Amino acid sequence: MKKIFTNRWVKFAVAAILYTLLFVVWTGNLWMLLGLPLIYDYFISRLFYTYVGSRNEALCKKSRLYNSIYGWVDAIVWAVVVATLIHLFVFQLYVVPTSSMEKTILVGDYLYVSKTAYGPQVPNTPLSMPFVHNTMPFSTTKKSYSEAIKWGYHRLKGTQRIERNDVVVFNFPAGDTVLLENQKVTYYDVLRQYQTDFGAEEGRRRLNNDYAVVARPVDKRENYIKRCVGIAGDTIRIIGTELYVNGEKQMAIPTRQHIYFVQTSAPLTKYTLEKLGITEYDGRTPYYYMSMNEDTAARLAQIKHVQNVVRYEAKESSTDVFPNDTAYAWTQDNFGPLWVPAKNTTIGITVANLPLYRRIIEQYEGHALAVEGDDIIIDGTKATQYTFAMDYYFMMGDNRHNSADSRFWGFVPEDHIVGKASFIAFSRDGENGGIRWSRIFKKIR
Repeated sequence: MKKIFTNRWVKFAVAAILYTLLFVVWTGNLWMLLGLPLIYDYFISRLFYTYVGSRNEALCKKSRLYNSIYGWVDAIVWAVVVATLIHLFVFQLYVVPTSSMEKTILVGDYLYVSKTAYGPQVPNTPLSMPFVHNTMPFSTTKKSYSEAIKWGYHRLKGTQRIERNDVVVFNFPAGDTVLLENQKVTYYDVLRQYQTDFGAEEGRRRLNNDYAVVARPVDKRENYIKRCVGIAGDTIRIIGTELYVNGEKQMAIPTRQHIYFVQTSAPLTKYTLEKLGITEYDGRTPYYYMSMNEDTAARLAQIKHVQNVVRYEAKESSTDVFPNDTAYAWTQDNFGPLWVPAKNTTIGITVANLPLYRRIIEQYEGHALAVEGDDIIIDGTKATQYTFAMDYYFMMGDNRHNSADSRFWGFVPEDHIVGKASFIAFSRDGENGGIRWSRIFKKIR
């Protein structure tokens, strides 16, 4: 057995089979077959060693300085390669920047995001700086990637499918266009405001003059984290702040929060609020508003000086709410019904329901679309039906009144899914600077 497994042809065969399974079959990329000649040379022909490797080995023996430098360079290169492959295909750490999922996850939590759960994606922009996302270190404007090579959407096989109520990390769909000087706002929100003030064409022209507007590929859009409340084929509806999926009320999520208006006859002390676990609040006696879950609201209502605790409900419609069209008088708390598109499903499209799915047809699935009177023209042909090419998802934050989610910018396409938030790898309290030891390795539910 020892002779068999030390034979160079056996080593070559094992390495070639493993390489083919991992990098050709799994990725579905036949270009990766070009790596087989390199494996053959490493185990069999040894041409690279003869003309390059042997000379490098001789220099290492001749010069201690060269040997030391070469050792460091070799170690760093291999570390970068291995870490990059793990980041792309196995997992990544994601630090929570906002309170949109409070109390499920907190600002300062470092999450282990599994890419093998739903299947890792082959990157759209393979030529990029390792360990950074879309901009270079110490810069907010300089790109960290090149679009000289662009690959289409291809997801490798995962261990499971996205299920309702999974906590998911994804590329922000509305982040396809960015205002470089003000990346904290959504381009489309600002554009709507400009067009309201100056008209459609003039508003767009002024926005382009005021900001540097850039487009980003899917894998370089900002990462968001939300709870998937609707999968492909579901019908979403929100009635009086309560979410219904396919006509059934969403399962209880103990950490889900809403804003409540609180009326008191005496001030609420900081100690009282901390004891209740309320961290987001504003106002003063007799009126406060604060984010909390149902259980906390019930406990607060039992306090002697608390006179009234009422959940906030947005009742006035706004074009800030999806589908951002005056024909749909929806609010973040009274929304839908809205059907979530499923791959290979065909629906009838009309001028009336087009606002719900127009962005999918044009932006996510890449068709030319125009409206001529009551006729819808797709790729130059009149269309009364449309068949979706991808599955879509509806995402919402658990901190319902402090979350920019699908209620405002719509569906998340399957090619934007990054991975499943599995557990908290580390947690630091940014306000107090301490480590939250009780949260480390806590599973996300």
